[in-house]
Amino acid sequence: MRHVLFLTALALPITPLPGLADAPVILGATAVQSGATHTISVTLRHGDTGWAHYADGWSVQLPDGTELGYRTLHHPHVEEQPFTRSLGGVNIPEGTKRLVLVPHDSVHGWGDPFEITLGN
Repeated sequence: MRHVLFLTALALPITPLPGLADAPVILGATAVQSGATHTISVTLRHGDTGWAHYADGWSVQLPDGTELGYRTLHHPHVEEQPFTRSLGGVNIPEGTKRLVLVPHDSVHGWGDPFEITLGN
């Protein structure tokens, strides 16, 4: 019996349990201009466990925190990790050199910001 309990205890940190996923992490992002607006594409990773805990969006912000757009993620991506989603029609003020992208999940709230530098 001790061996079974020991093996179970070892498996706990490895096996994802509902509600124990970390905050979402942005792995990469691009901003592509099309006319007067940009399309922002974000690749993120999150241990989605289902509807109770999943990455539910990300924000596009100026470095001062002004939000330029928000991409809602409408469902969990349990079997699709990492994944990339885009937000079009983002108006970026002239002269902006950097954007800050901030992921969000349904349990932890905001994750760590990810900064991108815009091309000339």
